[in-house]
Amino acid sequence: MPGTLYGVGLGPGDPELVTIKAARLIGAADVVAYHSARHGRSIARGIAKSYLRGDQIEEQLVYPVTTETVDHPGGYQGAIDEFYADAAERLAVHLSAGRDVVLLAEGDPLFYGSYMHMHKRLAGRFHAEVVPGVTSVSGAAAALGQPLVERDEILTVLPGTLPREELAERLRTTDSAAVMKLGRTFGNVRGAFADAGKLERAQFVERATMAGQRTGPLADVDPDSVPYFSIAVLPGEVAAGLPEDTAVPP
Repeated sequence: MPGTLYGVGLGPGDPELVTIKAARLIGAADVVAYHSARHGRSIARGIAKSYLRGDQIEEQLVYPVTTETVDHPGGYQGAIDEFYADAAERLAVHLSAGRDVVLLAEGDPLFYGSYMHMHKRLAGRFHAEVVPGVTSVSGAAAALGQPLVERDEILTVLPGTLPREELAERLRTTDSAAVMKLGRTFGNVRGAFADAGKLERAQFVERATMAGQRTGPLADVDPDSVPYFSIAVLPGEVAAGLPEDTAVPP
């Protein structure tokens, strides 16, 4: 009988935010797979470390590129597509042999996660289950101690890789926003908040729930210090306001 593929969400970084179900499946799996850059360090494996048995097969899926240029004939996207296809076949070998595979995913597997690329390639061939996790957006809101939306407010989640003009337009027309994928895009993102007239209200969260967590006004952040695992947050005006009975009169 073929094995089962589990896409297991680990939450935003704090190992204590791993769900009971996720911890159980990690400990029971025949194979534990995780992505990493070429430096070999995996944040996902680091979060899950205490739940591993120690005698499991580990499959490290190393990205051939991250943001650099490539010489692949299909360009960056061609290199990534080939990597995902090869990685899926590596996992398929285990699944065909009857071994259950847990693929670790930071945050939630289907929220800007690499797991989704394996799911699309394997779920039609093998039984697959997704275990949701706490998203980085939820972790950022908790780190700020500030609600994102209240009543009829609308939350928009945006990738920082969008063009500045499009980001600014979307920020203008929403009540609350979380902009992900910062790092090299930070200058573009902060400029978009300024263009939308919402920079003063925007907040910054770095490594939410992890060691080294940092928060503060987006306008005050040094662009050279921003890692990929950071989020720009625009709390809704209603959610960020004081309750009516505690508001300070003008």
